[in-house]
Amino acid sequence: MIRKSLSVLALTFLIGMNSCENTEKDSHTVTTEPITFSEEGSLYLIRKEGDTLPKLAIEFAETDYEHQTGLMYRKSMEKLQGMLFVYEDSRPRNFYMKNTYIPLDILYFGEDSTLVSIQKDAKPLDETSLPSEGPAQFILEINAGLSEEWELDQGDRIYFYKNE
Repeated sequence: MIRKSLSVLALTFLIGMNSCENTEKDSHTVTTEPITFSEEGSLYLIRKEGDTLPKLAIEFAETDYEHQTGLMYRKSMEKLQGMLFVYEDSRPRNFYMKNTYIPLDILYFGEDSTLVSIQKDAKPLDETSLPSEGPAQFILEINAGLSEEWELDQGDRIYFYKNE
């Protein structure tokens, strides 16, 4: 009987400790600074007919970490801003919108900087795969609707450079 009472007491104590731990953890909220745009370069979209669209301020995603995170956790992006993913090789690419709050158009460009395909109006937080329609070495993320507004099409090109 004493052994059973001690077991019940020990179990009650452990449950109480876990409850305190969880409450303690839940009462501490981790806050981080918002991720802000950092202009690292400029990009021009050039239609196959030769017309140039407005210059975009861009951030570069070049490392594995930058490729994996991209525009995740950002709440907004100005109209003439974007993120350019630069890869070492050209191959079929797949993107998704995990932890991305901004609706985007995703533009896939081949190794010669020619537009291969567009994924229009990618939905925020959607983890559906958004593949390129051919090999791509450069991927540009811009605000949703701009590719249609600017009437972008396969064969259009990009020209970009880094700030010094």
